[in-house]
Amino acid sequence: MALPRRRHQHHNRARCLIPSISAVSAALVLLFFCFSLLVPSPTDSDHFHHPRHHSSMNDGVGEGNGVPVFRVPTSGGVYDRDIWTSKNAQFYSRCSNASSKFAKAEDVKRPNRYLAIATSGGLNQQRTGITDAVVAARILNATLIVPILDKKSFWKDNSNFSEIFNVDWFISYLAKDVEIIKELPQRRGRIWSPYTMRVPRKCNDKCYISRVLPVLLKKRAVMLTKFDYRLANKLETDLQKLRCRVNYYALKFTDPILEMGAKLVQRMRMNTKHYIALHLRFEPDMLAFSGCYYGGGDKERRELGKIRRRWKTLHISNPDKGRRQGRCPLTPEEVGLMLRALGYGRDTHIYVASGEVYGGEETLAPLKALFPNFYSKDTISSKQELEHFSAFSSRMAALDFIVCDESDVFVTNNNGNMAKILAGRRRYFGHKPTIRPNAKKLYRLFLNRDNMTWGEFASKVRTFQRGFMGEPKEVRPGRGEFHENPSSCICEDSEAIAKMDLGLLKRGKGSITTKKDADIASEDQIMDDDLELSDREDDEDLSNDQGIVLYNQTSLDYDALMSEDPELDELLSD
Repeated sequence: MALPRRRHQHHNRARCLIPSISAVSAALVLLFFCFSLLVPSPTDSDHFHHPRHHSSMNDGVGEGNGVPVFRVPTSGGVYDRDIWTSKNAQFYSRCSNASSKFAKAEDVKRPNRYLAIATSGGLNQQRTGITDAVVAARILNATLIVPILDKKSFWKDNSNFSEIFNVDWFISYLAKDVEIIKELPQRRGRIWSPYTMRVPRKCNDKCYISRVLPVLLKKRAVMLTKFDYRLANKLETDLQKLRCRVNYYALKFTDPILEMGAKLVQRMRMNTKHYIALHLRFEPDMLAFSGCYYGGGDKERRELGKIRRRWKTLHISNPDKGRRQGRCPLTPEEVGLMLRALGYGRDTHIYVASGEVYGGEETLAPLKALFPNFYSKDTISSKQELEHFSAFSSRMAALDFIVCDESDVFVTNNNGNMAKILAGRRRYFGHKPTIRPNAKKLYRLFLNRDNMTWGEFASKVRTFQRGFMGEPKEVRPGRGEFHENPSSCICEDSEAIAKMDLGLLKRGKGSITTKKDADIASEDQIMDDDLELSDREDDEDLSNDQGIVLYNQTSLDYDALMSEDPELDELLSD
């Protein structure tokens, strides 16, 4: 009987152990589950709302147990340059006057040749069209009709030319270059409509002579529709200089816009000597178009995906690849960290030109923590002051344009029309600092910032931003859009540079025209520009000959896309 009794005792002990084993197993499963909640998923590790990446605002740089601590100092730091000016800007000057070979309008204009144009897109896209229309009229020796602004676009603004620009000044200033009239004269006592046609994108002077002039001679009045980026980037020097005279002098806003813009600038300078203007472009539509992902999980994918489906021309994107290649806008926090690393302290005043920011105040909170002196036209003016502008998107955009243009430093977070126009304008008027994030290089830096000290991070940001700060000679003459790089209208004082070089060499300090400065554009800029140019040329050939809707997605050049989708083209215009 002893053997059965032992078996029975063993069975009882085993039965008692089962609940204990189950309890331990359940505890391990629960512990593993809790641990998994604390570890961020790979896809969400770069989310702009993620608490792991909210920057500490403690002063200085600390070390804890040998592990780098990423802490943003309050001050901007001490650097070997003036962060509010461009190096060597004094050696470059404006030179947009016509040469002696450029005949006056009255000597070249032909009778019964009338050119009209219909612009496309928002304020700044229309500005490029107006500028190029004057040059096109000069090429054709035609009289230009005051351009018709786009009233059916995404921007829903029914303003006329004279409600945004000073039309009388526009006509009189350009009188020696091109004859401009306000409306087409009557024909045999009756109103007549011009013949409508469209020219290819980047059409040069020979293109206009071969395609438009024969029609103009036959019809006498021609309307060029959807007139944006319809003139070649490279033209003879006198025509390029005419572009500059139109863009920088003839196109002047109306007095009400100028007066309100001046008030905003004055208020930005009331409590500070310098201020930064930031064109944020972090609206839902822009993020949806870019196809980029910012770690917001299914909610972000669902919201932006729904917007993206409005445009049938957009193919499925690779968000990770887009970020790696620098094709995605920086988050507001990333822009703020870049600026702090470049030497702008917490007390710097920032004016933000932006529409609705995706994520609202939660998205803006890290930027505001980095720069508490945070303003927009809505915060420094009353509703009563803006009521004459707020119903018109182009007039509101004009106010932002003025404040950004007058800023000591302009920061752009995309490569849209406003960014290009202002970059070119600021180069022309003294190379005022214009910062464009080197997103391709900064992407991995932001990703790994928790593994380095603030000093290491700031040093890398300053290195990566060389060639992206708006300095003279950063961009090679003729490279990029002319509106962004008006090199034909900027002259170099070679004699003064030579004297300065001689003085520096005598003191053993090298030359101001070192290879690093004279190399002009970084490898990233050169490669991106070459890819963008070749893709555009291919797309233009197809779209012009076959009517196919194509666009270049090599870089986020939102505005000169080849799309013929009106809503997409209009959205991307500013």
